[in-house]
Amino acid sequence: MIKSMTGFGRCEIEEGNRKVTIEMKSVNHRYLDVNIKMPKKLSFFESSIRNELKNYVQRGKIDIFISYEDFSENTVSIKYNKELAAEYLKYLRDMSEEFDLDDDIRVSTLSRYPEVFSMEEQMVDEEEIWKVLAKAIDGAAESFVETRIKEGQNLADDLIAKLDGMLEHVAFIEERSPQLMDEYRKKLEERVKELLGDASVDESRLLTEVTIFADKVCVDEEIVRLKSHIETTKQALIAGGSIGRKLDFIAQEMNREANTILSKANDLEISNRGIELKTEIEKVREQIQNIE
Repeated sequence: MIKSMTGFGRCEIEEGNRKVTIEMKSVNHRYLDVNIKMPKKLSFFESSIRNELKNYVQRGKIDIFISYEDFSENTVSIKYNKELAAEYLKYLRDMSEEFDLDDDIRVSTLSRYPEVFSMEEQMVDEEEIWKVLAKAIDGAAESFVETRIKEGQNLADDLIAKLDGMLEHVAFIEERSPQLMDEYRKKLEERVKELLGDASVDESRLLTEVTIFADKVCVDEEIVRLKSHIETTKQALIAGGSIGRKLDFIAQEMNREANTILSKANDLEISNRGIELKTEIEKVREQIQNIE
């Protein structure tokens, strides 16, 4: 199956006192580029998240947004630093004696000093968190891949239709090319007779000129290669898989053959078809950029 590099997936998992919500979206990119935005407490799992994602995606620029909620009542605790409080108290009393000030120290005053009281998160069970997180990743990735497959199939259908249209242009050029030699020979013969009058035409010289002309405008090799590239692309689309890079290379080769045909064209009809062919190839190349 063909996968587009454009996709979106979302999953929300709630187990026990934990809830994880994951959204992921992507656009086309030459390689796999993953950007993860998540709470700091989950940063420990970044490597595991990336490894898990590789089971679903090979290419694309992917943005992942993770939110995490813990409804446990004892997720944080208050830490009392008795030693620090005693030190604060000592210096305050020293100040009182040294400067002859009232010793008006109250508990509420002392408690406001830095680090006397601090909030401390309780130790979390990383294995339990990962179980919930992994489920959410898999759920989001599966829906994400589904959208990619659906879009990929639409891309494949559209590309095959365009390739069939390209084959029609190639068939016209293939059929039209041999006629050019006959037409050129007739025009050349008429021109020579017009210039020489009743004098006989040198058939061998005429044949030589036609042969030289035929060599200049012959596109048989280009047509054979172009047809082969088109058929290879169609077969790859039908077979599926991660074929984006391969198809991009083939499209470049198709464009090269079309350019050569245009450069050799000495006929308005072939030129027009060659231009239409190049236009279709460019459309195909644009579509291929979205295939994984």
